[in-house]
Amino acid sequence: MRLLSLDLETSPHLVWDWDLHNLMVSIDKIVATTEMMCFSAKWWDEKDVLFYSIPKNGKDQMVREAHRLLDEADVVMHYNGKRFDIPHLNREFLELGLLPPSPYQQIDLYQAVRKQFRLASTKLQYVSKMLGLEGKVQHSGFSLWVKCMAGDPAAWREMESYNRQDVILLEQLYAILQPWIPHHPARTLIDGTAGDACPACGSSSLEKRGFAIAIQRKYQRYVCRKCGKWSRGGKSLGSVEIREVA
Repeated sequence: MRLLSLDLETSPHLVWDWDLHNLMVSIDKIVATTEMMCFSAKWWDEKDVLFYSIPKNGKDQMVREAHRLLDEADVVMHYNGKRFDIPHLNREFLELGLLPPSPYQQIDLYQAVRKQFRLASTKLQYVSKMLGLEGKVQHSGFSLWVKCMAGDPAAWREMESYNRQDVILLEQLYAILQPWIPHHPARTLIDGTAGDACPACGSSSLEKRGFAIAIQRKYQRYVCRKCGKWSRGGKSLGSVEIREVA
């Protein structure tokens, strides 16, 4: 399974307005719209963290590299990427005249955290530190984005370090959250090794543990000894002939 971790940074909108208290921005006040400034990516089974940015690669090449990576991926992993990273990337592809990349599944760790746990905060920094990870690279705040847009080389070095660490953090967090991720893409099907193996991590070290009972059918239930993910067999072990009347 080609699993790609991805994180991108964008510039803010630039607008003209007279009132800071009741800000109403009409489209004729827009001076410049948001764009992707840079992104980092990493394949699960490779060591290198890739980094592309406007000053390093140019806007067109950066966008095309992102498109190429997504086109190769079976699964793309991110943090709140379904609402942020992927829609931003799709806009960049559209503006450059690129067709959609080949379809891929998504693992959004942010959505998994929100659904499975009641935490004081769902921010990546809080969740990662709570789990004993190093956390995000501390940066100088909004001024970092302003300096990068002005072409400050030192600011861009700081941005690259910040962006790369977010992708490393994604993988570390995934290794912990893997058994908690609902509807995890079926690794065994993607790898072409469907059978008695964990659908999340692909391990064949499964233990039979009870049964999964649906409304009318019963299935063998398994727990993975490697990652802790629960799964069930696809073959029904029994069904009921008498059904409840709705």
